Amino acid sequence: MSDELKNRTKKFALDVIGLCAGLPCTPETRHAIGQVIRSSSSVAANYRSACRGKSKADFIAKLGIVEEEADEANVLGSRGRTGGARYCG
Repeated sequence: MSDELKNRTKKFALDVIGLCAGLPCTPETRHAIGQVIRSSSSVAANYRSACRGKSKADFIAKLGIVEEEADEANVLGSRGRTGGARYCG
C-alpha cells in the first residue's frame, strides 16, 4: 500500500504541474497556479514523510498534513479556468 500511494501522490503532483502549464497566465491566476503546484507537491512529499514516521502517532499526525494539503489543492483546483491569451506553460 505504501508504495502504491507514494506512486499515486507523485503522479498527482506531476499531473497538476502538467495541467497548470496549460492554464492562462494572468496576474490573477499566477498566484493560484503557484499555490496549487506547491500544495499538490506537498501531498507527495508529506506522504513520504509520514511513511518515515517514528511512531504510529507521528504517522497519523503527518497524514493530517497530507489531508490538509490535498484539500487545499482541491479547493484551488476547483476554481476553474479563466479567460486569457497567455499561458503559464
